[in-house]
Amino acid sequence: MIKRGKPAEITMSEEGKILSAKKNGVGTLTFSNPERLNAMSREMTRAAAEVMEDFTQDPEVRVVIITGAGKKAFISGGDISKFEKARATPEQLVEYNKDSTRFRVALRGIGKPTIAMIRGWCLGGGLAVALNCDMRICTEDSQFGVPAARLGIGYGAESLGQLVELCGPAVTKELMFTARRYTAAEALRIGLVNQVVQANMLEDFVHSYAATMVDNAPLSIVAAKRIIDEYVKDEKERDTALMEKVVADCFGSEDYIEGRRAFMEKRRPVFKGR
Repeated sequence: MIKRGKPAEITMSEEGKILSAKKNGVGTLTFSNPERLNAMSREMTRAAAEVMEDFTQDPEVRVVIITGAGKKAFISGGDISKFEKARATPEQLVEYNKDSTRFRVALRGIGKPTIAMIRGWCLGGGLAVALNCDMRICTEDSQFGVPAARLGIGYGAESLGQLVELCGPAVTKELMFTARRYTAAEALRIGLVNQVVQANMLEDFVHSYAATMVDNAPLSIVAAKRIIDEYVKDEKERDTALMEKVVADCFGSEDYIEGRRAFMEKRRPVFKGR
């Protein structure tokens, strides 16, 4: 298990590991399997879920960055070399999906901004990870795609739904039916990514981007994130009580008092998330 508040490295196997670090209010999770273009094994997915759960509980972490080791890939998808042993039968698939679901729930449910810092390939399951982040920033040489149709794989309803939300049904169908790779410029055009930057500027840009959010009021960010996530749901499924609560939490907080005082005193506010 991870000790809260300390940088951590979880070694899962000789073929891949998950790295985590915390610095200046930013938690960073790195998929480190560069020999396989950061392809995800079940063990890596399980460890990634642990890291995200730790980031969720740590009040010092205000923004989370998800990235991949090396310069060739963000995450190239699931480790296909392990499918024969780990995903060959319906029973194995159920067990495999438990870890994937745990990670997805932890990533999508965290009440803090999440940024996918993408360099190189972002394919299949890797794209699904990026879709579960709030924002996606990539390099000019990044490539995106879902090769499910070339592998006989069914891409999950949740991931497809997220693609439809971002890109629309027509583009999603093209992406899935052709199984082709999209360039960074195409990804920006169809709304798949928020920003495209030069490769040598990626880390500085993303960390500066994150630092801006770290300085803002955590409860206001939580409120915005929760309400936006609810609002994209079908109207009948929206949790109106939750949306009202997170707004009330802001107005009843110490940070609201601090924000008003800082404005009147013409200084930068110091928010504490309470």
